[in-house]
Amino acid sequence: MIRSATPHDIPEIRAMIRELAAYERAEEHARATDEQLREALFGEHPAAHALIAQDDDTGGILGFALWFPRFSTWTGTRGMHLEDLYVRPQARGSGHGKALLAALAALCRRNGYDRFEWWVLAWNTPTIDFYRSLGVELMDEWTVCRLSGESLEALAAQAPTVVDPAPGG
Repeated sequence: MIRSATPHDIPEIRAMIRELAAYERAEEHARATDEQLREALFGEHPAAHALIAQDDDTGGILGFALWFPRFSTWTGTRGMHLEDLYVRPQARGSGHGKALLAALAALCRRNGYDRFEWWVLAWNTPTIDFYRSLGVELMDEWTVCRLSGESLEALAAQAPTVVDPAPGG
């Protein structure tokens, strides 16, 4: 069963984020707290949304997908960015990952989104092969850029003053 996440799912979502980070060899970077996730997913202005893959028989949570809207200046339309897709090891190969992706694709179509995009680590060949089996186009000509930590602070310190236009102007 695929369903929308609820606030009750926050501890399991956080646990799966840490499991995913461990799989991706970056466990030290998974620092989100339950409170941060609750605000991001269920606060007054949600930053993201999540779907849950749940076992029909036991009710156990088998995986999740966390996504947020994005915008393309080229198409002038919204799209979807999949931040995390994770299926627990014992449930892999049973169709849960495909079901989560299909549910997200259906959300894209329902919301008029033209693009559904995400990143995958270059060394993660089993996942890349799975994505290819679904007809996913790998965008090899693009490189992900990230600015964080001291570099982000240093560049922000060089920002000019931004003047907001007067209301109605």
